[in-house]
Amino acid sequence: MNNIQKRPLSELGYNFIETTLPKGKDEYYLRNEQWSRQDQYRKLTAYEVEALVRNDNTSDDWNTIFVSDEFNPQLVQHCHFFGMVRIGKLEPYYLEFHNLRMPVGLYNSTICACDFGDNVVVHNVNYLSHYILGNEVIVANVNEMATTDYAKFGNGIVKEGEVENGRIWMELCNENGGRSVMPFDGMLPGDAYLWTRYRDDEQLQQQFKVFTEKQFDKRRGYYGMVGDRSVIKNCKVIKDVTIGTDAYIKGANKLKNLTINSNSTAASQIGEGCEMVNGIIGYGCRVFYGVKAVRFVMASHSQLKYGARLINSYLGNNATISCCEVLNSLIFPAHEQHHNNSFLCAALIMGQSNMAAGATIGSNHNSRGADGEIIAGRGFWPGLCVSLKHNSKFACFTLISKGNYMSELHINIPFSLVVNDEHEDRLKIMPGYWFMHNMYAIARNSWKYVDRDKRTDKTQLIEYDYLAPDSVEEMFEALAVMEAATGKAWYALPENTPKKEITDKDIRKKGKELLLQQPEVVAKLTILATGMENSNRQVELLKLHKAYPLFRELIVLYGIKNILAANKPSYLALQAAIKTAKRSDWLNIGGQLMKADTVATLKTKIKKNKINGWPQLHDAYVEIGKEYPAEKLQHAVASLLEIKELNVKNLTTGLLAQWLDDSIATMEWITHHIRHSREKDYKNPFRRMTYDNEKEMNAVVGSLEDNSFINQTINDLEAYKQQVRQIINEWEL
Repeated sequence: MNNIQKRPLSELGYNFIETTLPKGKDEYYLRNEQWSRQDQYRKLTAYEVEALVRNDNTSDDWNTIFVSDEFNPQLVQHCHFFGMVRIGKLEPYYLEFHNLRMPVGLYNSTICACDFGDNVVVHNVNYLSHYILGNEVIVANVNEMATTDYAKFGNGIVKEGEVENGRIWMELCNENGGRSVMPFDGMLPGDAYLWTRYRDDEQLQQQFKVFTEKQFDKRRGYYGMVGDRSVIKNCKVIKDVTIGTDAYIKGANKLKNLTINSNSTAASQIGEGCEMVNGIIGYGCRVFYGVKAVRFVMASHSQLKYGARLINSYLGNNATISCCEVLNSLIFPAHEQHHNNSFLCAALIMGQSNMAAGATIGSNHNSRGADGEIIAGRGFWPGLCVSLKHNSKFACFTLISKGNYMSELHINIPFSLVVNDEHEDRLKIMPGYWFMHNMYAIARNSWKYVDRDKRTDKTQLIEYDYLAPDSVEEMFEALAVMEAATGKAWYALPENTPKKEITDKDIRKKGKELLLQQPEVVAKLTILATGMENSNRQVELLKLHKAYPLFRELIVLYGIKNILAANKPSYLALQAAIKTAKRSDWLNIGGQLMKADTVATLKTKIKKNKINGWPQLHDAYVEIGKEYPAEKLQHAVASLLEIKELNVKNLTTGLLAQWLDDSIATMEWITHHIRHSREKDYKNPFRRMTYDNEKEMNAVVGSLEDNSFINQTINDLEAYKQQVRQIINEWEL
């Protein structure tokens, strides 16, 4: 039975706070803290009351209606007021936004205990309760817009008098709730990542809860707010929602328990048919056309479109999800997912990723419980109709070919193509696929993510380069895997059977020797790997004779490019900067790369309360970001020297000059392959056959010569050559 309560009409608009008020405070004390203009209002004059009554307005008590000196009673018509209402300046103008033109004033609305700024437009709002509207706000054709005294605006807190089981949690990365976090306004991808990991560290986990609790006031009685110049029209239900300035909300079905961040430089929009409950929407977000979102955080400048469903998930900055379903996932910045039949569940996706149509990432309940997870490094790209099984883990820039992968995968070689060869019943992995066959795509992606980073608040320094400490560390691991697998394959041949017992070190040494000195021999071997698929079938590594030297060459380039980027005035200055250069483990913390030691220090500071809140942690991100170029330089130089089998003390000007000069050839190779991989699309007869002639093809897809990215890479190559020559001359190398 519905619990419908019957109370005196005289109480409507009053007694907003249901718990006991602090001593000496009335029910408006928090409202007055939120709205600093209360001293600019006065009581109505007798003439104004008469004019309001004549215009078919009613109030339970005209003495509780307060107005500014420039109030015009003729601009308030057919409204019913309950409780204390304060109305700012009303002047005979109309406001226009996107061809919607409406006169300033309050019309045909029921209003309970609200404050209004100057020249607002309120038309046909059936029920507007306990809201504060800023200047030049437009609210038109809304069924219900109300705030409760226990409104939390999407934050995972509990108010005074509420029970703990009413708290909102986001169940990220896992369906069983074992990695749940409390959402909060201002949550960065790094916050979400740190909180979901390290579940065995109870003290750290408790600190994160304390951070969130003290970030927000537990007192009841805060009003919903709508910032200046925001426009809300043709919506059904808006409840417990606070909205920033310059937002645009049109045709939403239901918005409940939300914070919608918006400002003049990063305006947020919510469009037709959307239903969003229990969430945080960042600055500059776009949400359109039938989106369903529940228990979620959208970081700044992210988008949900065309019926997308986002549930128990965190969506990183500059990410777009359209037409598909995403559940229980933590997604780092720069994620793309555009297809109605793609599905992402219980996953940690570390950014710069793209989900193709038909991709099913995280088969739902494929074990005895909802406890599976998938972890994918930067640049994750599952192809058409890929189906993956929990638990699986992928290195950076893994491309997965179409197929149903029936077993768990652990692909620890970055930049790989993964193929499910059903004909041979074998998993095949091609390391370095991107470099050998699609250099255009991987280079352009790194460029476009930087170009499309619209964040106005760059607290976290996001790394978009495909050659960075995380991917290079994985490349070193891949080199070891390739050496061991090649050595085993060679010794497995009958003519190469060792006469005495050999160690793993011997096997790797032989593999390295073959890969460096006899690539033609390696090309003829069938090279198998272990530990990459949870099955009894074979896993074959392809084209190692090409991938191995290419990985080494690119690691060297990574070192040289960072030396050039360091902008040191002399060779001596470079020596001073890299004297402690060494490799170490790196972690991707929400798109910001940090040394593992740095993260360990960060955790210690949190547990010892030296970092005592989210703002302080965000300040730490900024400081770590400032140190990143220097730390990246040291890592890059250490990586370069390890490939060259030297230490820092052996780095001479002659060697450095030679390596700088050699890097030009590598950059020329990259520039050539960027053009070549794109050129194939123009020369492929099957690509050309839908056009009558080349002129028509160029008109439709653009000519190769006019490709702005290719032309930019050619110009960048010339600039790189000049920079190398300049450094060699200036440093007298």
